[in-house]
Amino acid sequence: MADHMSSATQPPSAILPTYARADVSFARGEGCWLEATDGSRYLDFGAGIAVCCLGHGHPHLVNALIDQGRKLWHVSNLFRIPEAERLAQRIVDASFADYVFFTNSGAESLEGAIKTARKYHAAKGHPERFRLITFEGAFHGRTLATIAAGGNPKYIEGFGPKADGFDQAPFGDIEAVKALIGPQTAGVLVEPIQGEGGIRVPPASFLKALRALCDEHGLLLVLDEVQSGMGRTGKLFAHELMGVMPDILATAKGIGGGFPLGAFMTTREAGSGMVTGTHGTTYGGNPLAMACGNAVLDVVLAPGFLEEVAHKGTLLKQRLAALQDAHPKVIAEIRGEGMMLGLRTHTSNAEFAVAARAQRMLVIPAGDNVVRLLPPLIAGDEEFAEAIDRLGRACQQIEADLAAKGNGSAS
Repeated sequence: MADHMSSATQPPSAILPTYARADVSFARGEGCWLEATDGSRYLDFGAGIAVCCLGHGHPHLVNALIDQGRKLWHVSNLFRIPEAERLAQRIVDASFADYVFFTNSGAESLEGAIKTARKYHAAKGHPERFRLITFEGAFHGRTLATIAAGGNPKYIEGFGPKADGFDQAPFGDIEAVKALIGPQTAGVLVEPIQGEGGIRVPPASFLKALRALCDEHGLLLVLDEVQSGMGRTGKLFAHELMGVMPDILATAKGIGGGFPLGAFMTTREAGSGMVTGTHGTTYGGNPLAMACGNAVLDVVLAPGFLEEVAHKGTLLKQRLAALQDAHPKVIAEIRGEGMMLGLRTHTSNAEFAVAARAQRMLVIPAGDNVVRLLPPLIAGDEEFAEAIDRLGRACQQIEADLAAKGNGSAS
């Protein structure tokens, strides 16, 4: 099940070698499909890690990008940007928020959310309240602050002292959170569903308990919905499934449909410390990105779209459960909400991803030995049937490999 060419035989690249890239590259895409440079077609259930929420080459998104590209790309935030004001108002109207700040990535959105939480307390006369309680298994980005917030030693090692201000609790453990609250605590930063951590969904009571703790102690509830936001779970944001409203929220990935775009959102009260000069960005909110963001919302907020995502997610989860029943030695568990799903595997998740890729299907490894299924939100019955067929063949290949290993060890 090895890729066509080992890394040792790949031609040298001038790109800094921080990725273990699969030996396949893509020339074009349409809907839920990608065409590789050798002409082979792949069913894309990774969507660029939940980014291409409308799939590849969506006509409305393409037209919006071309139309805006002919007019104006960039002016900077020294001037009003009508496209940004429109997108911000639409997000506010559809969410808990009163304010939106546009960025270019999820990590930037998290940085802004962290700064906003700290600044809120400083502006209230309590600069000592700067610490955020975060959770084991979290992933918040690759900046110095966000790797410290995530707490994964693999991402922290070698980059100097860990940025201060983050205290970790086990995910889902409300008693551990209570024990960490102190006079320096500013808030709680949590993913409603851990994505990179392995599509880990806490009970709804956990987020509600966090909200109650924050209210009790005057803390801010900061949500990371970089991966779970923009319709991925069948709601615009995953916290809506759990009946909890945050004070601050960071999002990205699907918000631009593939164009680099992120945002952090805040209530009027939580954002009260962020006044002129406290934060900025050169590219964030540029007209080209805003055209894409507005085009995505045109589709995602259309009547019935999110309800359809939730319905399709339930159907896909049922089909995956049947696949698990057929291959119990390969698939251990089905996880997730909407079209943010995960398969915990008995074998290596990397091995499973390679086996799926051999069947011309893309899935994304995550923590806890999980592979993520993050199809474009436009996927439907035809793509689901094809996915189950290809995943089934991948399971069969893994089972055959396991049987061969077993026979080999017995001989």
